[in-house]
Amino acid sequence: MRTPWSPRTLASDRGSATVWTVGAIAVLCVVFGAVLAMGQVVVVRHRAAGAADLAALAAADHWMDGATTACANADRVARAQRARLVRCVVEGEISDVTAASGRGPFAAEVRSRAGPAGPVEPGPADTAGLVEPDPAGPTRPVTG
Repeated sequence: MRTPWSPRTLASDRGSATVWTVGAIAVLCVVFGAVLAMGQVVVVRHRAAGAADLAALAAADHWMDGATTACANADRVARAQRARLVRCVVEGEISDVTAASGRGPFAAEVRSRAGPAGPVEPGPADTAGLVEPDPAGPTRPVTG
């Protein structure tokens, strides 16, 4: 009769811990690689967004110099942010810019617009009767 702890049974399990360890290390390497890839995607997306925002502001700041000059400034700013300008349109004081960053599966394109602030819509404080818009200038407190 063979007991569960006989030398022959123990010999058959010899080296199985090595196989399990190698498997666990392989799984951890795959997970670590996936986390690094996701981190790279986030970095590329943020770089493209920052470049698009700054390029749109640069183009909107130089709208009076013409669309060509404004877009040249936007391209310079995008390149300084390690991104490339994909699209630049300047209509009046409004600039519409698309910047891209990264390559291959880690590529991201972000669109941004910049220009002067438009009319301000009444917010919750305005509708509560605390402030009313003054057509002659900035808002003034409501007097009872």
